Amino acid sequence: MTRKIKFTNTSKSTFYSTLRKRIDTYFREENMDTHANKAMWIKVVFFLSGLTALYLSLLLGNFPLVVMIPLCVLLGMFSAFVGFNICHDAIHNSLSANKAVNKRFAFIFNLIGASPYVWNICHNIVHHTYTNIAGHDEDIDVAPGLIRFSDDEPVNRLQQYQHYYAFMLYSFAMLSWVFRKDYKKFFQKKVGEHVMIHPRIEYFKLFFYKAIYYLLFIALPLMVMDIRWYEFIAGFLIMQFSQGLVLGLVFQLAHVVESTSFPHPDKQGNIIEEWAVHQLLTTANFAGDSKTLAFLCGGLNRQIEHHLFPKICHIHYPAIGKIVKQTATDFNLPYNEYPTFLTALKSHYQMLKKLGKYAYQKKIVLRDKEKLPVITKKIIIIGQ
Repeated sequence: MTRKIKFTNTSKSTFYSTLRKRIDTYFREENMDTHANKAMWIKVVFFLSGLTALYLSLLLGNFPLVVMIPLCVLLGMFSAFVGFNICHDAIHNSLSANKAVNKRFAFIFNLIGASPYVWNICHNIVHHTYTNIAGHDEDIDVAPGLIRFSDDEPVNRLQQYQHYYAFMLYSFAMLSWVFRKDYKKFFQKKVGEHVMIHPRIEYFKLFFYKAIYYLLFIALPLMVMDIRWYEFIAGFLIMQFSQGLVLGLVFQLAHVVESTSFPHPDKQGNIIEEWAVHQLLTTANFAGDSKTLAFLCGGLNRQIEHHLFPKICHIHYPAIGKIVKQTATDFNLPYNEYPTFLTALKSHYQMLKKLGKYAYQKKIVLRDKEKLPVITKKIIIIGQ
């Protein structure tokens, strides 16, 4: 049973209030808006054009198999990039100061397979508030029984091998999202401790927009493309696996690495840190200086800045990151960062081993120790 979480800030830290003043000063002195600038709108055009071109090329191009397979891979990857760069910001209302504009771009989330309404609840409301808290943050409840991301979850025999098969399972993330996850989350009574009560219109939207996605990516290709059914299934799966792997890697490298923590609330459900400090402790950046990853990942390689300022467009993260890091240093707080994608990936791999293989080995040792007195007693009796 989960408890309602409260961030008590027992140390009376002024970290976040100080940081917000510095960030506000930066935008005021630079005479900049916190939303999208010209460079950001160029990104929007680039990724939407790329996604549309790839989709139409597959649908109408009638290319040979050696061309179709790479196009399927690229379509899956571009779907993830559109989610990262456009929809993610729009759903956070950080893309534009105009809520109607954000709503229009958030709608695109439906066209890449996911419900923006359900995502807003699971991600914006729950994950951003209760980051890495077991029983509350469902982002660390990826595949119960198969992947273990928390010490609070019992470890089983299979999970000792999770560092081998986890990355393969990440590839199924989008396939699950398209056919299962949104429905499951929507009809749960709670997501974490958030009670799921929906307006009636959202029931219609969930099924209607899913039907549009199935029409665009299943029915229409089968009707228009000159391919066999099994060739379509292969191409569809390649697209989904590519999108899922990109999504899984980017999201997990932000929170499930060796430098991040998984705080435990006390019996009253209190977290002793202020919310902003909690975000520093549970979040990590990777390849912060890479312009390529910043362009592709929509700033999600700078999750510290995103978690602290989700309503600031990601195009500004490199600039405000310097302020965040300096303020964290001033308050003697951690600023978790990995210099490259590969170093973060290695750290995630080590965490999978720690929470799987090493946790299971520890469980076996403790179990054997509990049995030892009984065995010893039997030996003594036999010896007598």
